[in-house]
Amino acid sequence: MNTPPSPSEASGAAPADGPSVRIGALVPLTRPGWVEAGRHLLAGLELAVRDVNAAGGIDGAPLELVVRDTAADPQRASAAVDELARLGVAALAGEYHSVVARAAAARADALGLPFLCSSAVLDALTEQPTRWVARLAPPQSHGWRVYADFLLGAGHGRIAVATESSVYWASGTRILREHLAPRGGTVIELDMRALTPAAVCDALVAHRATALLLLVGHPDPAVPVVKAVRGDRRLAGLLVGAPAGQPEFGTWAGMLGGDGAAVPFLRYLPERLGALGARVGAALREELGEAPSFVAFEGYDTIAVLAGVLRSGGADRARTAESWPRVAVEGTRGRIRFSRAPGISVWQWARAPIQVVDRDPAAPERFRVLRTGGEGSGGSAG
Repeated sequence: MNTPPSPSEASGAAPADGPSVRIGALVPLTRPGWVEAGRHLLAGLELAVRDVNAAGGIDGAPLELVVRDTAADPQRASAAVDELARLGVAALAGEYHSVVARAAAARADALGLPFLCSSAVLDALTEQPTRWVARLAPPQSHGWRVYADFLLGAGHGRIAVATESSVYWASGTRILREHLAPRGGTVIELDMRALTPAAVCDALVAHRATALLLLVGHPDPAVPVVKAVRGDRRLAGLLVGAPAGQPEFGTWAGMLGGDGAAVPFLRYLPERLGALGARVGAALREELGEAPSFVAFEGYDTIAVLAGVLRSGGADRARTAESWPRVAVEGTRGRIRFSRAPGISVWQWARAPIQVVDRDPAAPERFRVLRTGGEGSGGSAG
């Protein structure tokens, strides 16, 4: 297993001598993981650790981040959870890929190790309800229904989905179909295991689709499909969408240029960041050398929550798990509290903000907010 820099290097300067409080971080840092998302997630986690330590750590003890690369591999993530548990971490944080997070959550639940999942949205993060796992990102069923309502509101009723084999993509397709069908919408599945980008274009014409959703990996096959669709005159009026958020990151615009604009996706940010969010956003921009994605803010908020829990209850794992329903932390994107949501097996931040946004064709580096659908209270003042 590849191991990134040592815990002390990852966590920043320690505020005091003595034993540290360790948090295990699961992050996709090598392919086939989405490396850019992992880099943003880790930047948020690390910045929050530095801020916690600058403010005195956990009751005077330094907070350390012990980073493990999941590489989007569920088995590798499970093995990392076992290793981190043996190393004595107080809790787990992170992970971007839903299928990987599900494997990590199952192992954390079995070991009795608290896990605050930063970014994964799959509703069934664990098979059974668990007290050990909490999540910041909104469940897929909520966010993707917001996206489906955006499609309907924009006049799109014949929706094609270019999809790959994955529990996550299959779940997204089911959510879209169940939400759109009673409202007169139709979902047409295009299996990317069998179709070339040119064949996708032909299928879109044959099915008279008005929108194509990319439920596929980035950059391949998402980028070739977008290029093919944008270059096909028969599909000049077709909406291309990517609910999973592929256009959020700079590589999308770098690879596609203007072709990557006007592709709506889900983003988990409020309309305006408060003082804390603005300060963190500026620091993340300096760290990353580019605008921070919502994933970076999720990373920061994950550590902010865990630090608050550890300060109030100590590093005892069982006490941390018992603390989820009592969390009340000002994060970068709003006040974070956890509750039990119907049909969701983990402790859930129910008020995470949700937006449908795209890149502005006139300036692809700028985002346009097309719809808001979360219950978030906006930016925090902090």
